Amino acid sequence: MTGAPHASEPPRPLGDSGLQSQTLESVASAVNYHGWLTDLARPHLGDHPLELGSGLGDYCQIWLTQGLPEITVTEADPDRLGILRARFAGDHRVHVQGIDVLRPTPAEHSAFVAFNVLEHIPDHVRALEAAHVLLNPGGRVVLFVPAFEVAMSRFDREVGHVRRYTKKSLRDAMTAAGLVVDEVRYVDIPGLLAWFVGMRLFGMTPGDGRLLSVWDRGVIPMTRWLESRIRAPFGKSVFAVGHVPGVA
Repeated sequence: MTGAPHASEPPRPLGDSGLQSQTLESVASAVNYHGWLTDLARPHLGDHPLELGSGLGDYCQIWLTQGLPEITVTEADPDRLGILRARFAGDHRVHVQGIDVLRPTPAEHSAFVAFNVLEHIPDHVRALEAAHVLLNPGGRVVLFVPAFEVAMSRFDREVGHVRRYTKKSLRDAMTAAGLVVDEVRYVDIPGLLAWFVGMRLFGMTPGDGRLLSVWDRGVIPMTRWLESRIRAPFGKSVFAVGHVPGVA
């Protein structure tokens, strides 16, 4: 079933919402990449996480398939919020809510997960502080954000990215929000190089097609295997896990 929205719907996100949705649809075929990301987060989700900025619900669907018993999904974009409500209508495991992360209503979730969301929020420290309101003590905060300002592209700006991160800047934001940082690391070494060349230098836009298919089937499995054995010195993204002070 779907939960009722909070009294005040979240403000519209920064950036071109149509381009955001189009990009989410076009990269949905990258099953190996999405499987990698969802597997990174899965051990930290607990029994009822809150996903901030759930997009079209693809990550949520993977976690449900893996056996997650319950999840609350959210979206700041009203059109994507409607898509989530339609997609998960009748599924008692999924609660769809419109949440303003800067003015959260108290809840008792096991984790707060945000994949490629924090970079859209100007006051990202305040957004992270919402974890103290939305989570149980010890609840996990699981983040995935784009890395390195040098890779900031026209596409980043068009979809509403206000920053890209380093391990240090993400750790600093989490610490400033009063969170205990458990892990911060770079992910996807070759992806940073590809993003810099394709998006920054040539102004490309992520999309489905042969190039994405070859990358997802050939490069991503090899990269995932390598980065499970070595600590990546850089990458296209930063992955972080922290928790609200309390029982970790």
